[in-house]
Amino acid sequence: MFLKKILFLFSLIIINFSFAQKKRKIDTVYVYEKVIVYDTVYLEKSLNLKSKSLITHPLIVSEREIKNVYKEDLDKQKSRKKIKRKIFNTFQFGVEAGIGFKDSDWTAVASQKKQQFGENLGVWISKRLFTSPLSLLLSAHAYHWNSSFDLDANKEDTFLNGFYFTKDQQPLLFQRFNNKHFEYALQLKIAYEWKNIRPFAGILVNHNTYKMQFLVPENNVLNKLDDFKSRQTNIGFSFGLQYRILKHFLVFAEYQHYKIKNISLKNNSFDFDIFKTNNTFVESKINFGISYAISKI
Repeated sequence: MFLKKILFLFSLIIINFSFAQKKRKIDTVYVYEKVIVYDTVYLEKSLNLKSKSLITHPLIVSEREIKNVYKEDLDKQKSRKKIKRKIFNTFQFGVEAGIGFKDSDWTAVASQKKQQFGENLGVWISKRLFTSPLSLLLSAHAYHWNSSFDLDANKEDTFLNGFYFTKDQQPLLFQRFNNKHFEYALQLKIAYEWKNIRPFAGILVNHNTYKMQFLVPENNVLNKLDDFKSRQTNIGFSFGLQYRILKHFLVFAEYQHYKIKNISLKNNSFDFDIFKTNNTFVESKINFGISYAISKI
């Protein structure tokens, strides 16, 4: 009985072993992977904290201007130009030129032709007085007056011909004299502007220079020509009228009057004065011309 069990078990083992030796079909196995991504989300939630000892100030939000440096620089340049223009326009500048005729009492004896013809050039500056139509005007002029008579001892017998003597008895021989001369003047005037008309009046200070020639001694010989000059500074008045013909151009007519005291011709090398007098002479002149305003009016 026991032997039968052993044979039966042995037969089962052999049968199983034989089936195991047979080739089996390979099955395909698919593997899937499931990926799960988790993200963290944070939520902010204000907490109402109460503290008796904690003191907080309210938050102050201030605006901050973003500056444009280039624009600021341009604005500064424009402001400077405006200031300069305003200062420049506060004062008015101009030049003028003209012709004139001059009468002198002290030359009337020597000259049948009393009037002298001359030319002049000048510059002026004016400033308006507040907002009124009045303006204060300061001007400076140079005049050149042509001769209205000519005394020449070498050509004719004049009332000045002859010898003259200095205080130390040196001889002087008259040669020639005429009233051709230069004149310089400063004027301070007040002008009133009404439409295109501008009347004015003021005071003036002028300086005349006349010249006379003598033969003077040199090494005790009378052979040197020398000049004796008269330099006179006088005070007078003037008035006139300007009329605007264009924006920058004005024409004018002016009368001037002043007195000359004690005409004298002197030379620093000789103690001599041929025309020293105590008389007072009058000079007057009428000028016509055109004025150009450089600045805006």
